[in-house]
Amino acid sequence: MNEMVDSLPPSERRIAEYILQNPDEAILLTAIALGEKSNTSSAAVIRLCKSIGFSGFQELKLRVTGDLQEKAAVDYRDIKPKEPHKDISEKITAHTIQTIKETMNIMDTSQLNSAVNMLINADSILFVGFGASNIAAMDAEQKFIRIDKKVQSFSDVHMAATAIANKGPNDVIVGISFSGNTQEVAKLMELAKQNNSKTISITKYGKSLVTSHADTMLYTSSANEATIRSGATSSRIAQLHIIDILFMCVASEEYDDTIKRLDATREAITFIRDDKYQTKKGR
Repeated sequence: MNEMVDSLPPSERRIAEYILQNPDEAILLTAIALGEKSNTSSAAVIRLCKSIGFSGFQELKLRVTGDLQEKAAVDYRDIKPKEPHKDISEKITAHTIQTIKETMNIMDTSQLNSAVNMLINADSILFVGFGASNIAAMDAEQKFIRIDKKVQSFSDVHMAATAIANKGPNDVIVGISFSGNTQEVAKLMELAKQNNSKTISITKYGKSLVTSHADTMLYTSSANEATIRSGATSSRIAQLHIIDILFMCVASEEYDDTIKRLDATREAITFIRDDKYQTKKGR
């Protein structure tokens, strides 16, 4: 709900904000009473439930109750001066766990299935991301190349545009942007759509420039990204988690081929690292 509140219609947003500010009280109210408390209506309460993917108000209350029972061990805060290293370790660990959990809570299985099918059937795959998002793009390239996918990642916008210009309907472009409003990624996704390429976005939840050009949308949690942080902490973790999920799903669907490819790549690395080979080359 916290991820979606800014993109909800006005009446549903008022209800969501009321629940977020008064969760303990909200779970004790009826739909009619919650509508009155938020100056809306019971119909708006039911619409909110549908908007965030629940079957009805009862399910919403059960989920809120469950979240209230799960109290974070350590709150995530901005960097503090001279903070004990143990406190920092506990804080970052708790934050990482929460980020992954929240990313899974907003995962749309149908969108995930669509993305996996696109990647399996693609003639080529191109991952684009800039800044910290390029870390996820490079990680994806490294993973998928191991199972013999024709894959590239780009951090240079001109090189990416050149590559996308030669793509077509059987190619997949994956745009990675935490905000979803990185102009370069959005323009590259738009270019891909002009060439009828298939597109997948990995962004924080909500409508954005990048998602507007995506056939399939995968979302990451953004609720706990601190204002002052050492790089993109939660967004990077969430993006890498999504990449891992995509890779494992593709690998599972193509299990027999995947095992052969992984064995072959493992043997290749072992060959390069072989002491006798290194000694011989050194002579």
